[in-house]
Amino acid sequence: MKKHKALAMLGMAMRAGKLVTGDETVLKAVRQGKAKLVIVAADASDNTKKKFRDKCATYNANCLEAFDRVALGEAIGKSERVILGVTDAGFAKSIVQSLTEPSEVAYID
Repeated sequence: MKKHKALAMLGMAMRAGKLVTGDETVLKAVRQGKAKLVIVAADASDNTKKKFRDKCATYNANCLEAFDRVALGEAIGKSERVILGVTDAGFAKSIVQSLTEPSEVAYID
């Protein structure tokens, strides 16, 4: 299952210290050029999706919409999470490759 592979990789990135969560923390990572991939939960508000889509476009970070807040939180061993930032290029590339099914992810760049 590609969906589960991406969630497993998010968990590994969290344990490796290569993941940031939360609105302000992810925004800071995007502005500093540290965020290689930003994942926005599919059930996030339209305002949140637009904010991160625009910031990622400005700072050349990949941004995609995938899963829901519960799945993202469970994948990293935390409570519900709406926004995640992957700071490692290797993890980011692997996660994007595993999310190739159109029904699982919608690119919002």
